[in-house]
Amino acid sequence: MWARVRLIDRDGPVLYAGRRIGLGGREFRMYKFRSMVMNADKIGGADTPDDDPRLTSTGKFLRRYKLDELPQLINVVKGDMSLVGPRPQVPQEVANYTEEEREILSVRPGITDWSSLRFHNEGEILAGHADPNEAYNRLIRPEKMRLGLEYARRATLRDDLSILVKTFLVPFRR
Repeated sequence: MWARVRLIDRDGPVLYAGRRIGLGGREFRMYKFRSMVMNADKIGGADTPDDDPRLTSTGKFLRRYKLDELPQLINVVKGDMSLVGPRPQVPQEVANYTEEEREILSVRPGITDWSSLRFHNEGEILAGHADPNEAYNRLIRPEKMRLGLEYARRATLRDDLSILVKTFLVPFRR
C-alpha cells in the first residue's frame, strides 16, 4: 500500500497527520494515508466531495475502500482514539459546538461509529455542490451530531461490536 502511494503520488509524504480534537477537548494528530495533493487544507475546506480536484488518483481509491483510515490504528495504540467512537473533528468545527454537542468530547473518538456507517458515502453526498462545507452543514452535520451524542450517552459493547462488523462489510456492499 505504501509503495503504491509513493509511486503514483510522488509529491509528498505517504501519511497525513491532521489536527483533531479528542477526549476532553485535547488536540492530537490523527494519521491517515494521504489522499489529497500537498497543502490541500490551504486550498479548500475540510469537507471533501468525491469530485474534489484536490483528491489524487490513489486517494480516490483509498477513500472508496476506506483504506486511508488504516493508519489511525497508530492513534488507537497511542490512546488518542479507539476503534469505535464518534469521529474526531478539526479544531474549527469543535469551536462551533453547542454546549450539548460538547458531550461528544466525553468519550474517546473512534475510527468508526454510527455516522461513519450512515454516511459511508459522504463524498458522494457532497459531490456536485458548489459549497461542500455548506452542504455538509445542511445535509450531514445534524444527523452526525445526533448519532455522536447518542453514542456518547449510551454506548454499549454490543453496539461497538455491531458497528465494527457493519464497518468491515461496508466496502463489500458496493
